[in-house]
Amino acid sequence: MAVLEDFLQLHTAMTEWRHDLHAHPETAFEELRTSTLVAKKLESFGLAVHRGLGRTGVVGTLSAGTSNRAIGLRADMDALHIHEKNSFGHRSQHEGKMHACGHDGHTAMLLGAASYLSETRNFDGTVHFIFQPAEENEGGGREMVEQGLFEKFPCESVYGLHNWPGMPVGQFGVRAGPTMASFDIFEIELTGRGSHAALPHTGIDPIVAASALVQALQTIASRNVDPIEPAVVTVTQIHAGDTWNVIPDTAVVRGTARAFRPEAQDLIERRLRELCAGIASAYGAQVSVRYERRYPPLINATRETETCTTVIQALVGPENVLRVRPTMGSEDFAFMLQAKAGCYVFIGNGPGEGGCMLHNAHYDFNDRILPLGARYWANLVEHSLAAEI
Repeated sequence: MAVLEDFLQLHTAMTEWRHDLHAHPETAFEELRTSTLVAKKLESFGLAVHRGLGRTGVVGTLSAGTSNRAIGLRADMDALHIHEKNSFGHRSQHEGKMHACGHDGHTAMLLGAASYLSETRNFDGTVHFIFQPAEENEGGGREMVEQGLFEKFPCESVYGLHNWPGMPVGQFGVRAGPTMASFDIFEIELTGRGSHAALPHTGIDPIVAASALVQALQTIASRNVDPIEPAVVTVTQIHAGDTWNVIPDTAVVRGTARAFRPEAQDLIERRLRELCAGIASAYGAQVSVRYERRYPPLINATRETETCTTVIQALVGPENVLRVRPTMGSEDFAFMLQAKAGCYVFIGNGPGEGGCMLHNAHYDFNDRILPLGARYWANLVEHSLAAEI
C-alpha cells in the first residue's frame, strides 16, 4: 500500500517496542516501566513530555506552524491479570499478567505516529499524544480528566482507536453515536444462618437464596428493559462455603450490567435492588448490595466521526470502512468523550496470528497492522490540522 511506504522503515522499530511492552506487562496504575519507556521515546522525538497525570499517565505535545488549534490522540497502556499461554519469544515475563487486549500495539502505533509527525510536521497546530493508564476496570481515563487533562492540554477534539480481532487487516470499523456500553458492577452479599448440611431446616441457606437470585436477575433484561433497547445483566462470580457438609453463613454474588442510556442504567439498578430485597425476604436472609457505575456509555460525536471516516476512506478505500454495530463492551475513553467531542474507531486485527479474541490467554496483537494504525493517526492529524493555503 503506497500510503504506508513512509511507515515501513518505522515498522521494525514499532514491532520492537510492541514486543518489549508485551514481554513486560503492567496492570492498572502500575505502568511505571511502560510510562518510562513511552516518555523516553517521546523525548527522543523532540516532544515536550508531561508525566504523572492519572498517576502513571504520559502526555507528549508536538506543535507546528502558527495555529492555536489542538487535538488529542489517546492510546491505553495497561495489561490484564491473565496467565499467558503463548510460547513465542515475546511472551509475558510477568506471571499472571498479560497484554491480552492489544494495548501494547496501541501504544506502539501512537509512538510511531509521534515519531513520524515530529519529522514531517506537515500540520498547523498542536497534537497532544495521550498515553493513558488503567483502562481495564480502574478508570484511568476518568482520573486523567478529573486531574485536568484538558485544562493542561486544551483540545478541540480527542480520538481513540482499538484493534478488533476477526475484522480483516486493512479494514476499519466506524460508528457515530452510542458505540460502546456503560460498565456497571454489583456485589450482593446474602447472609443466612449456617448449619450442618444434613440438617438444613436448622439454618437459613444463603446458597439457595443466591441461586434463586441469579435466575431472577436474568429477568431484568428479558422482562423489565424494553426489548428493543440493548441491556445486559451478567453474573460472573458466586462465592460460598468451604467444605462438603456445612451450609455457610454467607454467599456473595458479583457481576456486571451494561446499557447505552442512563435511564436504562437507572432501571437495571432499581430492579436489581428490588429483586435482592424480595428474594432475601422470601428466604429469610439478610442482604446488602453494592452497585457501582464504573464507565459511562461511549458516544462518538457526529462531526468527528465524519472526519475519521473521511480519513480512513482515503487511507484504505470506502469499501474497507465498516459501519459497525454497537458493542456491549465498555471503554473508559468514554470519560474523555464526555469532556470533549471525538471519535473512537476499530482497526482490523485479522484472523490467525492475533486473531484470537480479546482477553484470551492465547491472544497476540497483529504486528502487520502497526504501520496502518500509525499512518491513520498521522493522516488524521494532517487532515484535522491542515495548513491553510
